[in-house]
Amino acid sequence: MIIVGVDLGHARTGLAVCDKGEILASPLEVIAQRDEEKLACQVAEAARKAGAELLAVGLPRNMDGTEGDSARFAREMGAKIGALCGLPVEFVDERGTTLTAHGYLNDTNTRGKKRKALVDAVAATVILEDFLRSRRGSVN
Repeated sequence: MIIVGVDLGHARTGLAVCDKGEILASPLEVIAQRDEEKLACQVAEAARKAGAELLAVGLPRNMDGTEGDSARFAREMGAKIGALCGLPVEFVDERGTTLTAHGYLNDTNTRGKKRKALVDAVAATVILEDFLRSRRGSVN
């Protein structure tokens, strides 16, 4: 199944996609959009173009597991995007994904403007990889 991972942000939203076998997750794109309606439409369109059958949307929980304003935003936007593209939406705990993405970019010595342009798509890839691992029943 082709799944699109989404790392929602108020300024930039990262997208990632996996292959039909759900083996490999790869960065897809970063959408720079502050308008929530336009963002929802752009993410829905990207998912359609990718042939997505499911959306895995990052859910930014607090470190104690509670949900705050960012999680409410993610749930609302995820529902809106899912309705626009007619796809089911699953939410994925994204605690630590941006930190992991920065670590990957450090490992590849990606700096400056290129780093800023990539970090959200890499974070979406980490979210999608976590989701794929949970579907396979793997902890690591």
